[in-house]
Amino acid sequence: MGTIMQATKTLLTLAGNFINDVLSFVVFSFLDLLDVFLCVIYKLVDFYVESEWKPCYCSSAKEAITSSGKIVVSEEGESTKIVCLCSSKLQLEDISDTLYTRPSLVSDISKSTVKELQRLKIERTTIRSACEKVRNGSVRSTFTINSTIVEMLQGKIGGQKSNPIPRWSDCDCKSCTAWTSSYKETLFVHAEGPKDNVGEDVLFIHGFISSSEFWTETVFPNFSAETKSQYRLLAVDILGFGRSPKPTDSLYTVREHVDMIERSVLEPYRVKSFHIVAHSLGCILALALAVKYPGAVKSLTLLAPPYFPVPKGEQGTQFVLRRVAPRRVWPLIAFGASLACWYEHISRTICFLICKNHRVWEFIAKLITRNRVRTYLMEGFFCHTHYAAWHTLHNIICGSATKIEYYLDTIREQLDCHVTVFHGSHDELLPVECSYSVRSKIPRARVKIIEKKDHITIVVGRQRAFARELEEIWKKSSS
Repeated sequence: MGTIMQATKTLLTLAGNFINDVLSFVVFSFLDLLDVFLCVIYKLVDFYVESEWKPCYCSSAKEAITSSGKIVVSEEGESTKIVCLCSSKLQLEDISDTLYTRPSLVSDISKSTVKELQRLKIERTTIRSACEKVRNGSVRSTFTINSTIVEMLQGKIGGQKSNPIPRWSDCDCKSCTAWTSSYKETLFVHAEGPKDNVGEDVLFIHGFISSSEFWTETVFPNFSAETKSQYRLLAVDILGFGRSPKPTDSLYTVREHVDMIERSVLEPYRVKSFHIVAHSLGCILALALAVKYPGAVKSLTLLAPPYFPVPKGEQGTQFVLRRVAPRRVWPLIAFGASLACWYEHISRTICFLICKNHRVWEFIAKLITRNRVRTYLMEGFFCHTHYAAWHTLHNIICGSATKIEYYLDTIREQLDCHVTVFHGSHDELLPVECSYSVRSKIPRARVKIIEKKDHITIVVGRQRAFARELEEIWKKSSS
């Protein structure tokens, strides 16, 4: 009887996987076409409303040499080879290729067609022209990159200021645009605890499409009076989210995020040594900070870290993209992640419908719940722009695929801080294997799996217990 049940279960699993594969192929093939259609629509609307074409990462190549005086590039196909870059601040290796290279059936067919048409053309001389220009100057670096990024870099190197006015598809309410009226280009920081005679500092970093309220509305109220008198609690809205700036000239790389945390938290609050508590995407920023300040970090608490060891022979960024967003209709969280990661214009449409109209959705939520439930999770989800979310997602999650290996190795070999990792057993977005992989790199790390909890309920719903766990970690680290 047991054998029959097992065979039936296996057969049903195979049938379910087959149906999921077929449906996924059909649905995502349609979405590939829809994204191309939306690309054209948005270009037309952007030009009509804002009087200029807005670059996107599916733009076709210009097939020309572009020179702004400080950048010399040559284009072939849809990518751009930067052969001369005059800037000491820009770090092109921080930019993920998943921004503009996401293989799919539609893109593969279009690329093959373009290549065949190019083969029939007469031989172009763009590369030779670029080389002539490079010979006359000095070559700083060579990168293959998308033409859209070249346009953005030209603006940054040229010293152009970003326009603080939100785009037509972004929300223009007071809370979403408060940062544009401030002359301080710093992040929003929620600080609690002693102002004088601070014992120790704790930095809280939220995850993707969230805000500092993920901490301030959950664990902050549940800390003991003793903890609040000894520790200064600093919860930050990372660049592009919550009440922090959302610049349109930022590429939202790890370097830019870390620099803003330094400028907004560590320097003004004169933080010398500190504990870090980070969730999801924030774990990558926490690791980067720990590596940059090896003698200052006293403990590192990571919740659901997005760490996927990259197999040999695999391209790190593309591997992580496929793991985080597998292009499957089931489970639903994988479908949502795939929409956010693979489709620039579909995700912009979703952001337009939800974020721009967030006041309507918040009103509906409060009406249904009759104000009995705080909507801080919704508020954190709504308060961002598509531009910030798109670049942060790709340049942090995917772009840091190989950097995390270096971060973890450095923490294992050069830091002696306590490392604790929490993960929900029912987390469908980031599997528990991510946390076990962290421990394989840092054997001293303590991994605690929270049963029957997912990516959010690992904190929300058990905030009191988690506050006690944090207090215990800080006490052990201090002793």
